[in-house]
Amino acid sequence: MAVSLDHPVADFQAQATSGRQVSLSGLEGQQVVVYFYPKDNTPGCTTEGQDFRNRYAQFQAADTEVFGISRDSLKSHENFKCKQEFPFELIADTDEKLCQLFDVIKLKKLYGKEYMGVDRSTFLIDKAGVLRQEWRGVKVPGHVDAVLSAAQALHKN
Repeated sequence: MAVSLDHPVADFQAQATSGRQVSLSGLEGQQVVVYFYPKDNTPGCTTEGQDFRNRYAQFQAADTEVFGISRDSLKSHENFKCKQEFPFELIADTDEKLCQLFDVIKLKKLYGKEYMGVDRSTFLIDKAGVLRQEWRGVKVPGHVDAVLSAAQALHKN
């Protein structure tokens, strides 16, 4: 069953960079931002990751952990994270379990061809594991600022 606003997000476990095993239950007591992006080392995904990187200290100040998620392999993620100096972990969702949980696989078109791909989306989960805000069909410019503002506002409550 897919996530819905103001409802608890089902616990999940996933393999992330730096050899880290991530579970939502293991992050209880912290706000969590998970952002789904289509592909490592592509222009939009690189810019979005850099925006999260550049605001990471502010997310940390709001007691918010950030995770980037795509269907790329851990090896691809490790290279992307290292090259871009991301201070946060990237989760490899090669089996699409998280993509299905957050319902981010959509029919897309590129150069007239249709395919199933990741719809750039971001989700803000509160300290109790409840989904508080979602952004779907994200356009990169200004997006991270909007997510940061929401995380800071939620942190103050």
